[in-house]
Amino acid sequence: MSDTSLDVASTNRHAPDWLILCIACIAQFMVVLDVSIVNVALPRMGHDLHFTQGGGAQWVVNAYVLTFAGFLLLGGRACDFFGRRRVYITGLILFTLASIGAGVAQTGTQMITIRAVQGIGGAILSPATLTIIVTTFHGPRLPKAIGAWSAVAGAGGAVGGLLGGILTGWASWRWVFFINVPFGIVAGTVAAMYLREMRNRDATAKLDVTGSVLVTGGLASTIYAVVNTTTHSWTSSATLEWLFLGLALLAAFIFWEGKVASHPLVPFKIFNSRPLTTANLMMFLIGGAFFAMWYFLTYYFQGVLGYGPVKAGFAFFPMAVAIIIGAQISSRLLTRTGVRPLLQIGAVLATLGFLWISLIKPADSYAGHILVPSFICAFAMGLLFAPLATAATSGVDRADAGLASGILNTARQVGGSLSLAILATVATDLTHHALRTVSQASAYTSGYDRVFQISAGVTIVALLVSFAVPRNTGRTVLATGRPSADVAPPMPLEPA
Repeated sequence: MSDTSLDVASTNRHAPDWLILCIACIAQFMVVLDVSIVNVALPRMGHDLHFTQGGGAQWVVNAYVLTFAGFLLLGGRACDFFGRRRVYITGLILFTLASIGAGVAQTGTQMITIRAVQGIGGAILSPATLTIIVTTFHGPRLPKAIGAWSAVAGAGGAVGGLLGGILTGWASWRWVFFINVPFGIVAGTVAAMYLREMRNRDATAKLDVTGSVLVTGGLASTIYAVVNTTTHSWTSSATLEWLFLGLALLAAFIFWEGKVASHPLVPFKIFNSRPLTTANLMMFLIGGAFFAMWYFLTYYFQGVLGYGPVKAGFAFFPMAVAIIIGAQISSRLLTRTGVRPLLQIGAVLATLGFLWISLIKPADSYAGHILVPSFICAFAMGLLFAPLATAATSGVDRADAGLASGILNTARQVGGSLSLAILATVATDLTHHALRTVSQASAYTSGYDRVFQISAGVTIVALLVSFAVPRNTGRTVLATGRPSADVAPPMPLEPA
C-alpha cells in the first residue's frame, strides 16, 4: 500500500507502537469480555434484580448481543467516515458509562435497557480497535500487532468466565460491570493524548442513513428472532414474524446498496476480495463453534460437575493461556507460511478437540478428561484468529479498514448468536428425550456431547472453506509492506 495514502494529523506527543497497540487491545478485551463475564453471575444477578424464572435473566446477555451485532457494520463504517480516534473515544465513553449504569441497576428493566446501550457502545468501539492496528502497523510489524489483538480477542471469552466467577464469588456480581471502568478511563485518556486521527479523504460527510437503518434493523430483527428461541419455539409466530422481518430488511438493504445508494454504507465491490469473503465465512463458522464451547462448558462445570462460580471460572484459565500461545505462534509464522496453512492447521486441531471433548461423561474429572481437549480447542482458536483478521484486512485498502473490521466482527457475532440458539435447541431436545431413561446429569451431558459433535462438523466445513483462500494471502503485504495483486488501488486517508 502506498505511503502517500496515509496523511495523519500531527500531535504534540510521540506515541510508541506498544502504546497504540495497548489502546486497541484494552478496548477489544473489554468488548469481548462482556459477552462472557456475565454468564457465571446470572443466577445471583437474577435473584437480586427479581427476574422472573421463566424468562428475564437471559436477556441480560441477549440485549447486549442484539445491539452489538445489529450496529457493528455501522460502527465499522463510521471509522472510515469520521475517523478512528473520534469513533474509538465515542464508543469507549458510551461503553464505560453503560458499564457504570449496569453496575448500579436496581431493576431487571433497568439492567436490560442499559445492557442494550452497552452493546451499541461495543459495536462502535470494536471495529475501531482493528482499524487502529491495520492503519498504524505495516510490513513485518503488522502480523505481530494482529497476533496480540487476536490473542486478546480470543482470550477475552475464557478470561470472562474466570473473572466472572471470581468477582461473583468473592465480591459482588456488580463488579463484573465495574471492572470495565478503570480500563475505560485509562484507555480513553491515553487515546485522547496520543492517538492520531485518520479518516478516508474520499468519504463524504453524508452517511448512508437509509442503508444504516436497513442493515441495523435487519440484523437486530434476525438476531432477536434467534435468541428469542430460548423462550419460543422455532416455528412459533413470535419467532417467524421477527425472522421474516429481519430477512426482508436485509434484502431491502442489499437492493438499496447495490441499486440506489449514491454513497453506500457497504460498497459490495469490497467482496471482490476473495481473502475477505472467505475469511468472513470461516469466522462465521468458527465463531459459532467456539461461542458454543464457552457457553456449554460453563453449564457442564456448574450443572453437572457441581462447581461453584469461582472454581468454574478457574477451569477456563488454561484455555485463556492456550489462546494466547496459539495467537503468538500464528503471528510469528504468518510471514513465512501465509494465511491458508495456519487456517487449515487450526481447523484440523479444532475438529480433533471438539471430537475429543464430545466424549465427556457426568463423572469425568477435569484434569483427566476435559483439560487437554479444551486446551487443544482453545489453542486452535488462537491459531485461527490472527490469520482470519489478516485475510479480512489484507485484501482491502487501509482506507476501508473500518468497514472490513466491522464485517469481520459482524460475521463472528452473528455466527455465535445463531450457533448458540440452534445448538441450545438441539441440546434441550436431546436432554428432554434422554430424561426418560437416564439420570439428569447423564441427560444434560448427552446434550452437551451432541453439541460438541456438531461443532466438530462445523469446523470441518470451515476447513473446506479454507481451501478457497488464495495461497499467498497476506504473505506479500506482511513481509514487504506492499499490496499483493488482489488488492485494490489505495484510497487516500487524511487528518479528520
